[in-house]
Amino acid sequence: MKITVLIDNLAPAGMLCEWGLSFLIEYNGKCYLLDAGTTGDFTKNADALGIDLSEVDYAVLSHAHYDHSDGMEAFFERNTRAKLYVRYGTEENCYGLNNEGETYYIGIKKGFLNRYRSRLEYVQGDFKLNDGVCLIPHKTPGLDAIGRKVGMKIRTADGWQTDSFAHEQSLVFRTEQGLVIFNSCSHGGPPNVLQEVMSTFPGEPVAAYLGGLHQYRSTEQEVQSLAALLMEQKVGHIYTGHCTGDEAFRILKKELGDKISQFSSGFQILL
Repeated sequence: MKITVLIDNLAPAGMLCEWGLSFLIEYNGKCYLLDAGTTGDFTKNADALGIDLSEVDYAVLSHAHYDHSDGMEAFFERNTRAKLYVRYGTEENCYGLNNEGETYYIGIKKGFLNRYRSRLEYVQGDFKLNDGVCLIPHKTPGLDAIGRKVGMKIRTADGWQTDSFAHEQSLVFRTEQGLVIFNSCSHGGPPNVLQEVMSTFPGEPVAAYLGGLHQYRSTEQEVQSLAALLMEQKVGHIYTGHCTGDEAFRILKKELGDKISQFSSGFQILL
């Protein structure tokens, strides 16, 4: 299994970066794209790495935010066959709250879902994408409490609702070393994501967890509490970036040591 970070907030010389995230995963002879960043610059990084995006077999959207979806148009220009798997009920309706309490749009580019409807596959429940590859929804009750804390909302025909992240999903691969879990922003809380996946595959160890941990607005005490919970859940290794935050990563690295690594554009992992 080979994992390449196509774009992240950080990048070494020769790679582009942005507020966004995209992974390319090669597994059992198939190629999977998870998210596409914000601008389409991930395609330029792919070119620099010698990756042919036309060879991608499956595309997955982790959740309905612009920094993971808005580069998909550039992907569709490169790849004319891969379907994009999104969670059932996904709409262009995600908003955040600024410091003044005003809403601002953070969702999928308006019109995208209709314009590319022939490329979309909406999935429900635990969904088998391929042998050894599954999409797992949130199963933890009360996640709207987290949505309220981070100021995320959904606009519906009935008015505003707190985001409970029903549009978010984990991409899970089964390997000889154990489960490899991708959750690009972990809005529902990394411990909840881990528990959801582990309960779906009881008795199987977690070899790796990859994605942002959404701690860039958290206090030091909150990050330390997260570190303690992650240590309890015995994850083999955590690879993180994007929305984790520099200060949060510093604290997590101090608490978790060699169990955690920071990725950047062009970062590659062999499992």
